[in-house]
Amino acid sequence: MGYCIVPSEKRFLVLHAFLKRKLSKKVMVVFSSCSSVKFHAELLSSLHLECADIHEKQNLKQRAATFSNFYTSEKGILLCTSVAARELDIPDLDYIVQYDPLDEPQDYIRNAERVARAEKGKGSVLLFLLPQELEFLISLKAANIGLMEYEFSNKNVPNLQAQFEKIVGENYFLHQLAQEAYRAYILAYNSLAVKETFNVHGLNLKNVAASFSIKNTPRVNIHPESSAERKVGGVGKRHRINAAA
Repeated sequence: MGYCIVPSEKRFLVLHAFLKRKLSKKVMVVFSSCSSVKFHAELLSSLHLECADIHEKQNLKQRAATFSNFYTSEKGILLCTSVAARELDIPDLDYIVQYDPLDEPQDYIRNAERVARAEKGKGSVLLFLLPQELEFLISLKAANIGLMEYEFSNKNVPNLQAQFEKIVGENYFLHQLAQEAYRAYILAYNSLAVKETFNVHGLNLKNVAASFSIKNTPRVNIHPESSAERKVGGVGKRHRINAAA
């Protein structure tokens, strides 16, 4: 079990390089939203990296067919949401990549147990963390989860950012998916309970947008409602995260 510290703007660059090196392996990548799964599946496909995807907005028949194919395959890439991942029991996974953050150590324990049950017994769990999220390791340690740090080397991660942005920018459908995925990521991040570690206002939104291969940062509206306001039936104030270029 391990983690890798990756700044926002390099997250997809590192994931892409990692997946290209693991084409002979069986890899599951876990995202925080259906929108992010759909976007990354389309982008990776356009980059000639075949992958399957499972999320809650698919019908049951489609999810079952995808699961069955990946279950019996000896190699491949499966993208899924954290919600869908809890329901999947897939043998002989070589890697589970927790790409988006979770603030519940139990979810990480579940991933570790999943690879431990594999017949090969050699699966690995890799958690992507931003530099400011390192305090999460304290929570994992308190849950008796020991982690090894894996450092990514820039020489092994080609700087293809301009190419990715060109592909997304010139494809209207892909660009719309990218913006939806970006907004979903921000909203999911804001919903995490441990605000000291996962503070949405501490994110560099331009760099987050770069991880979705977007040049201009979309606007995201967040509507928190405090417990006091709920008690008196008040209306929560609108908070706008606005970093539009």
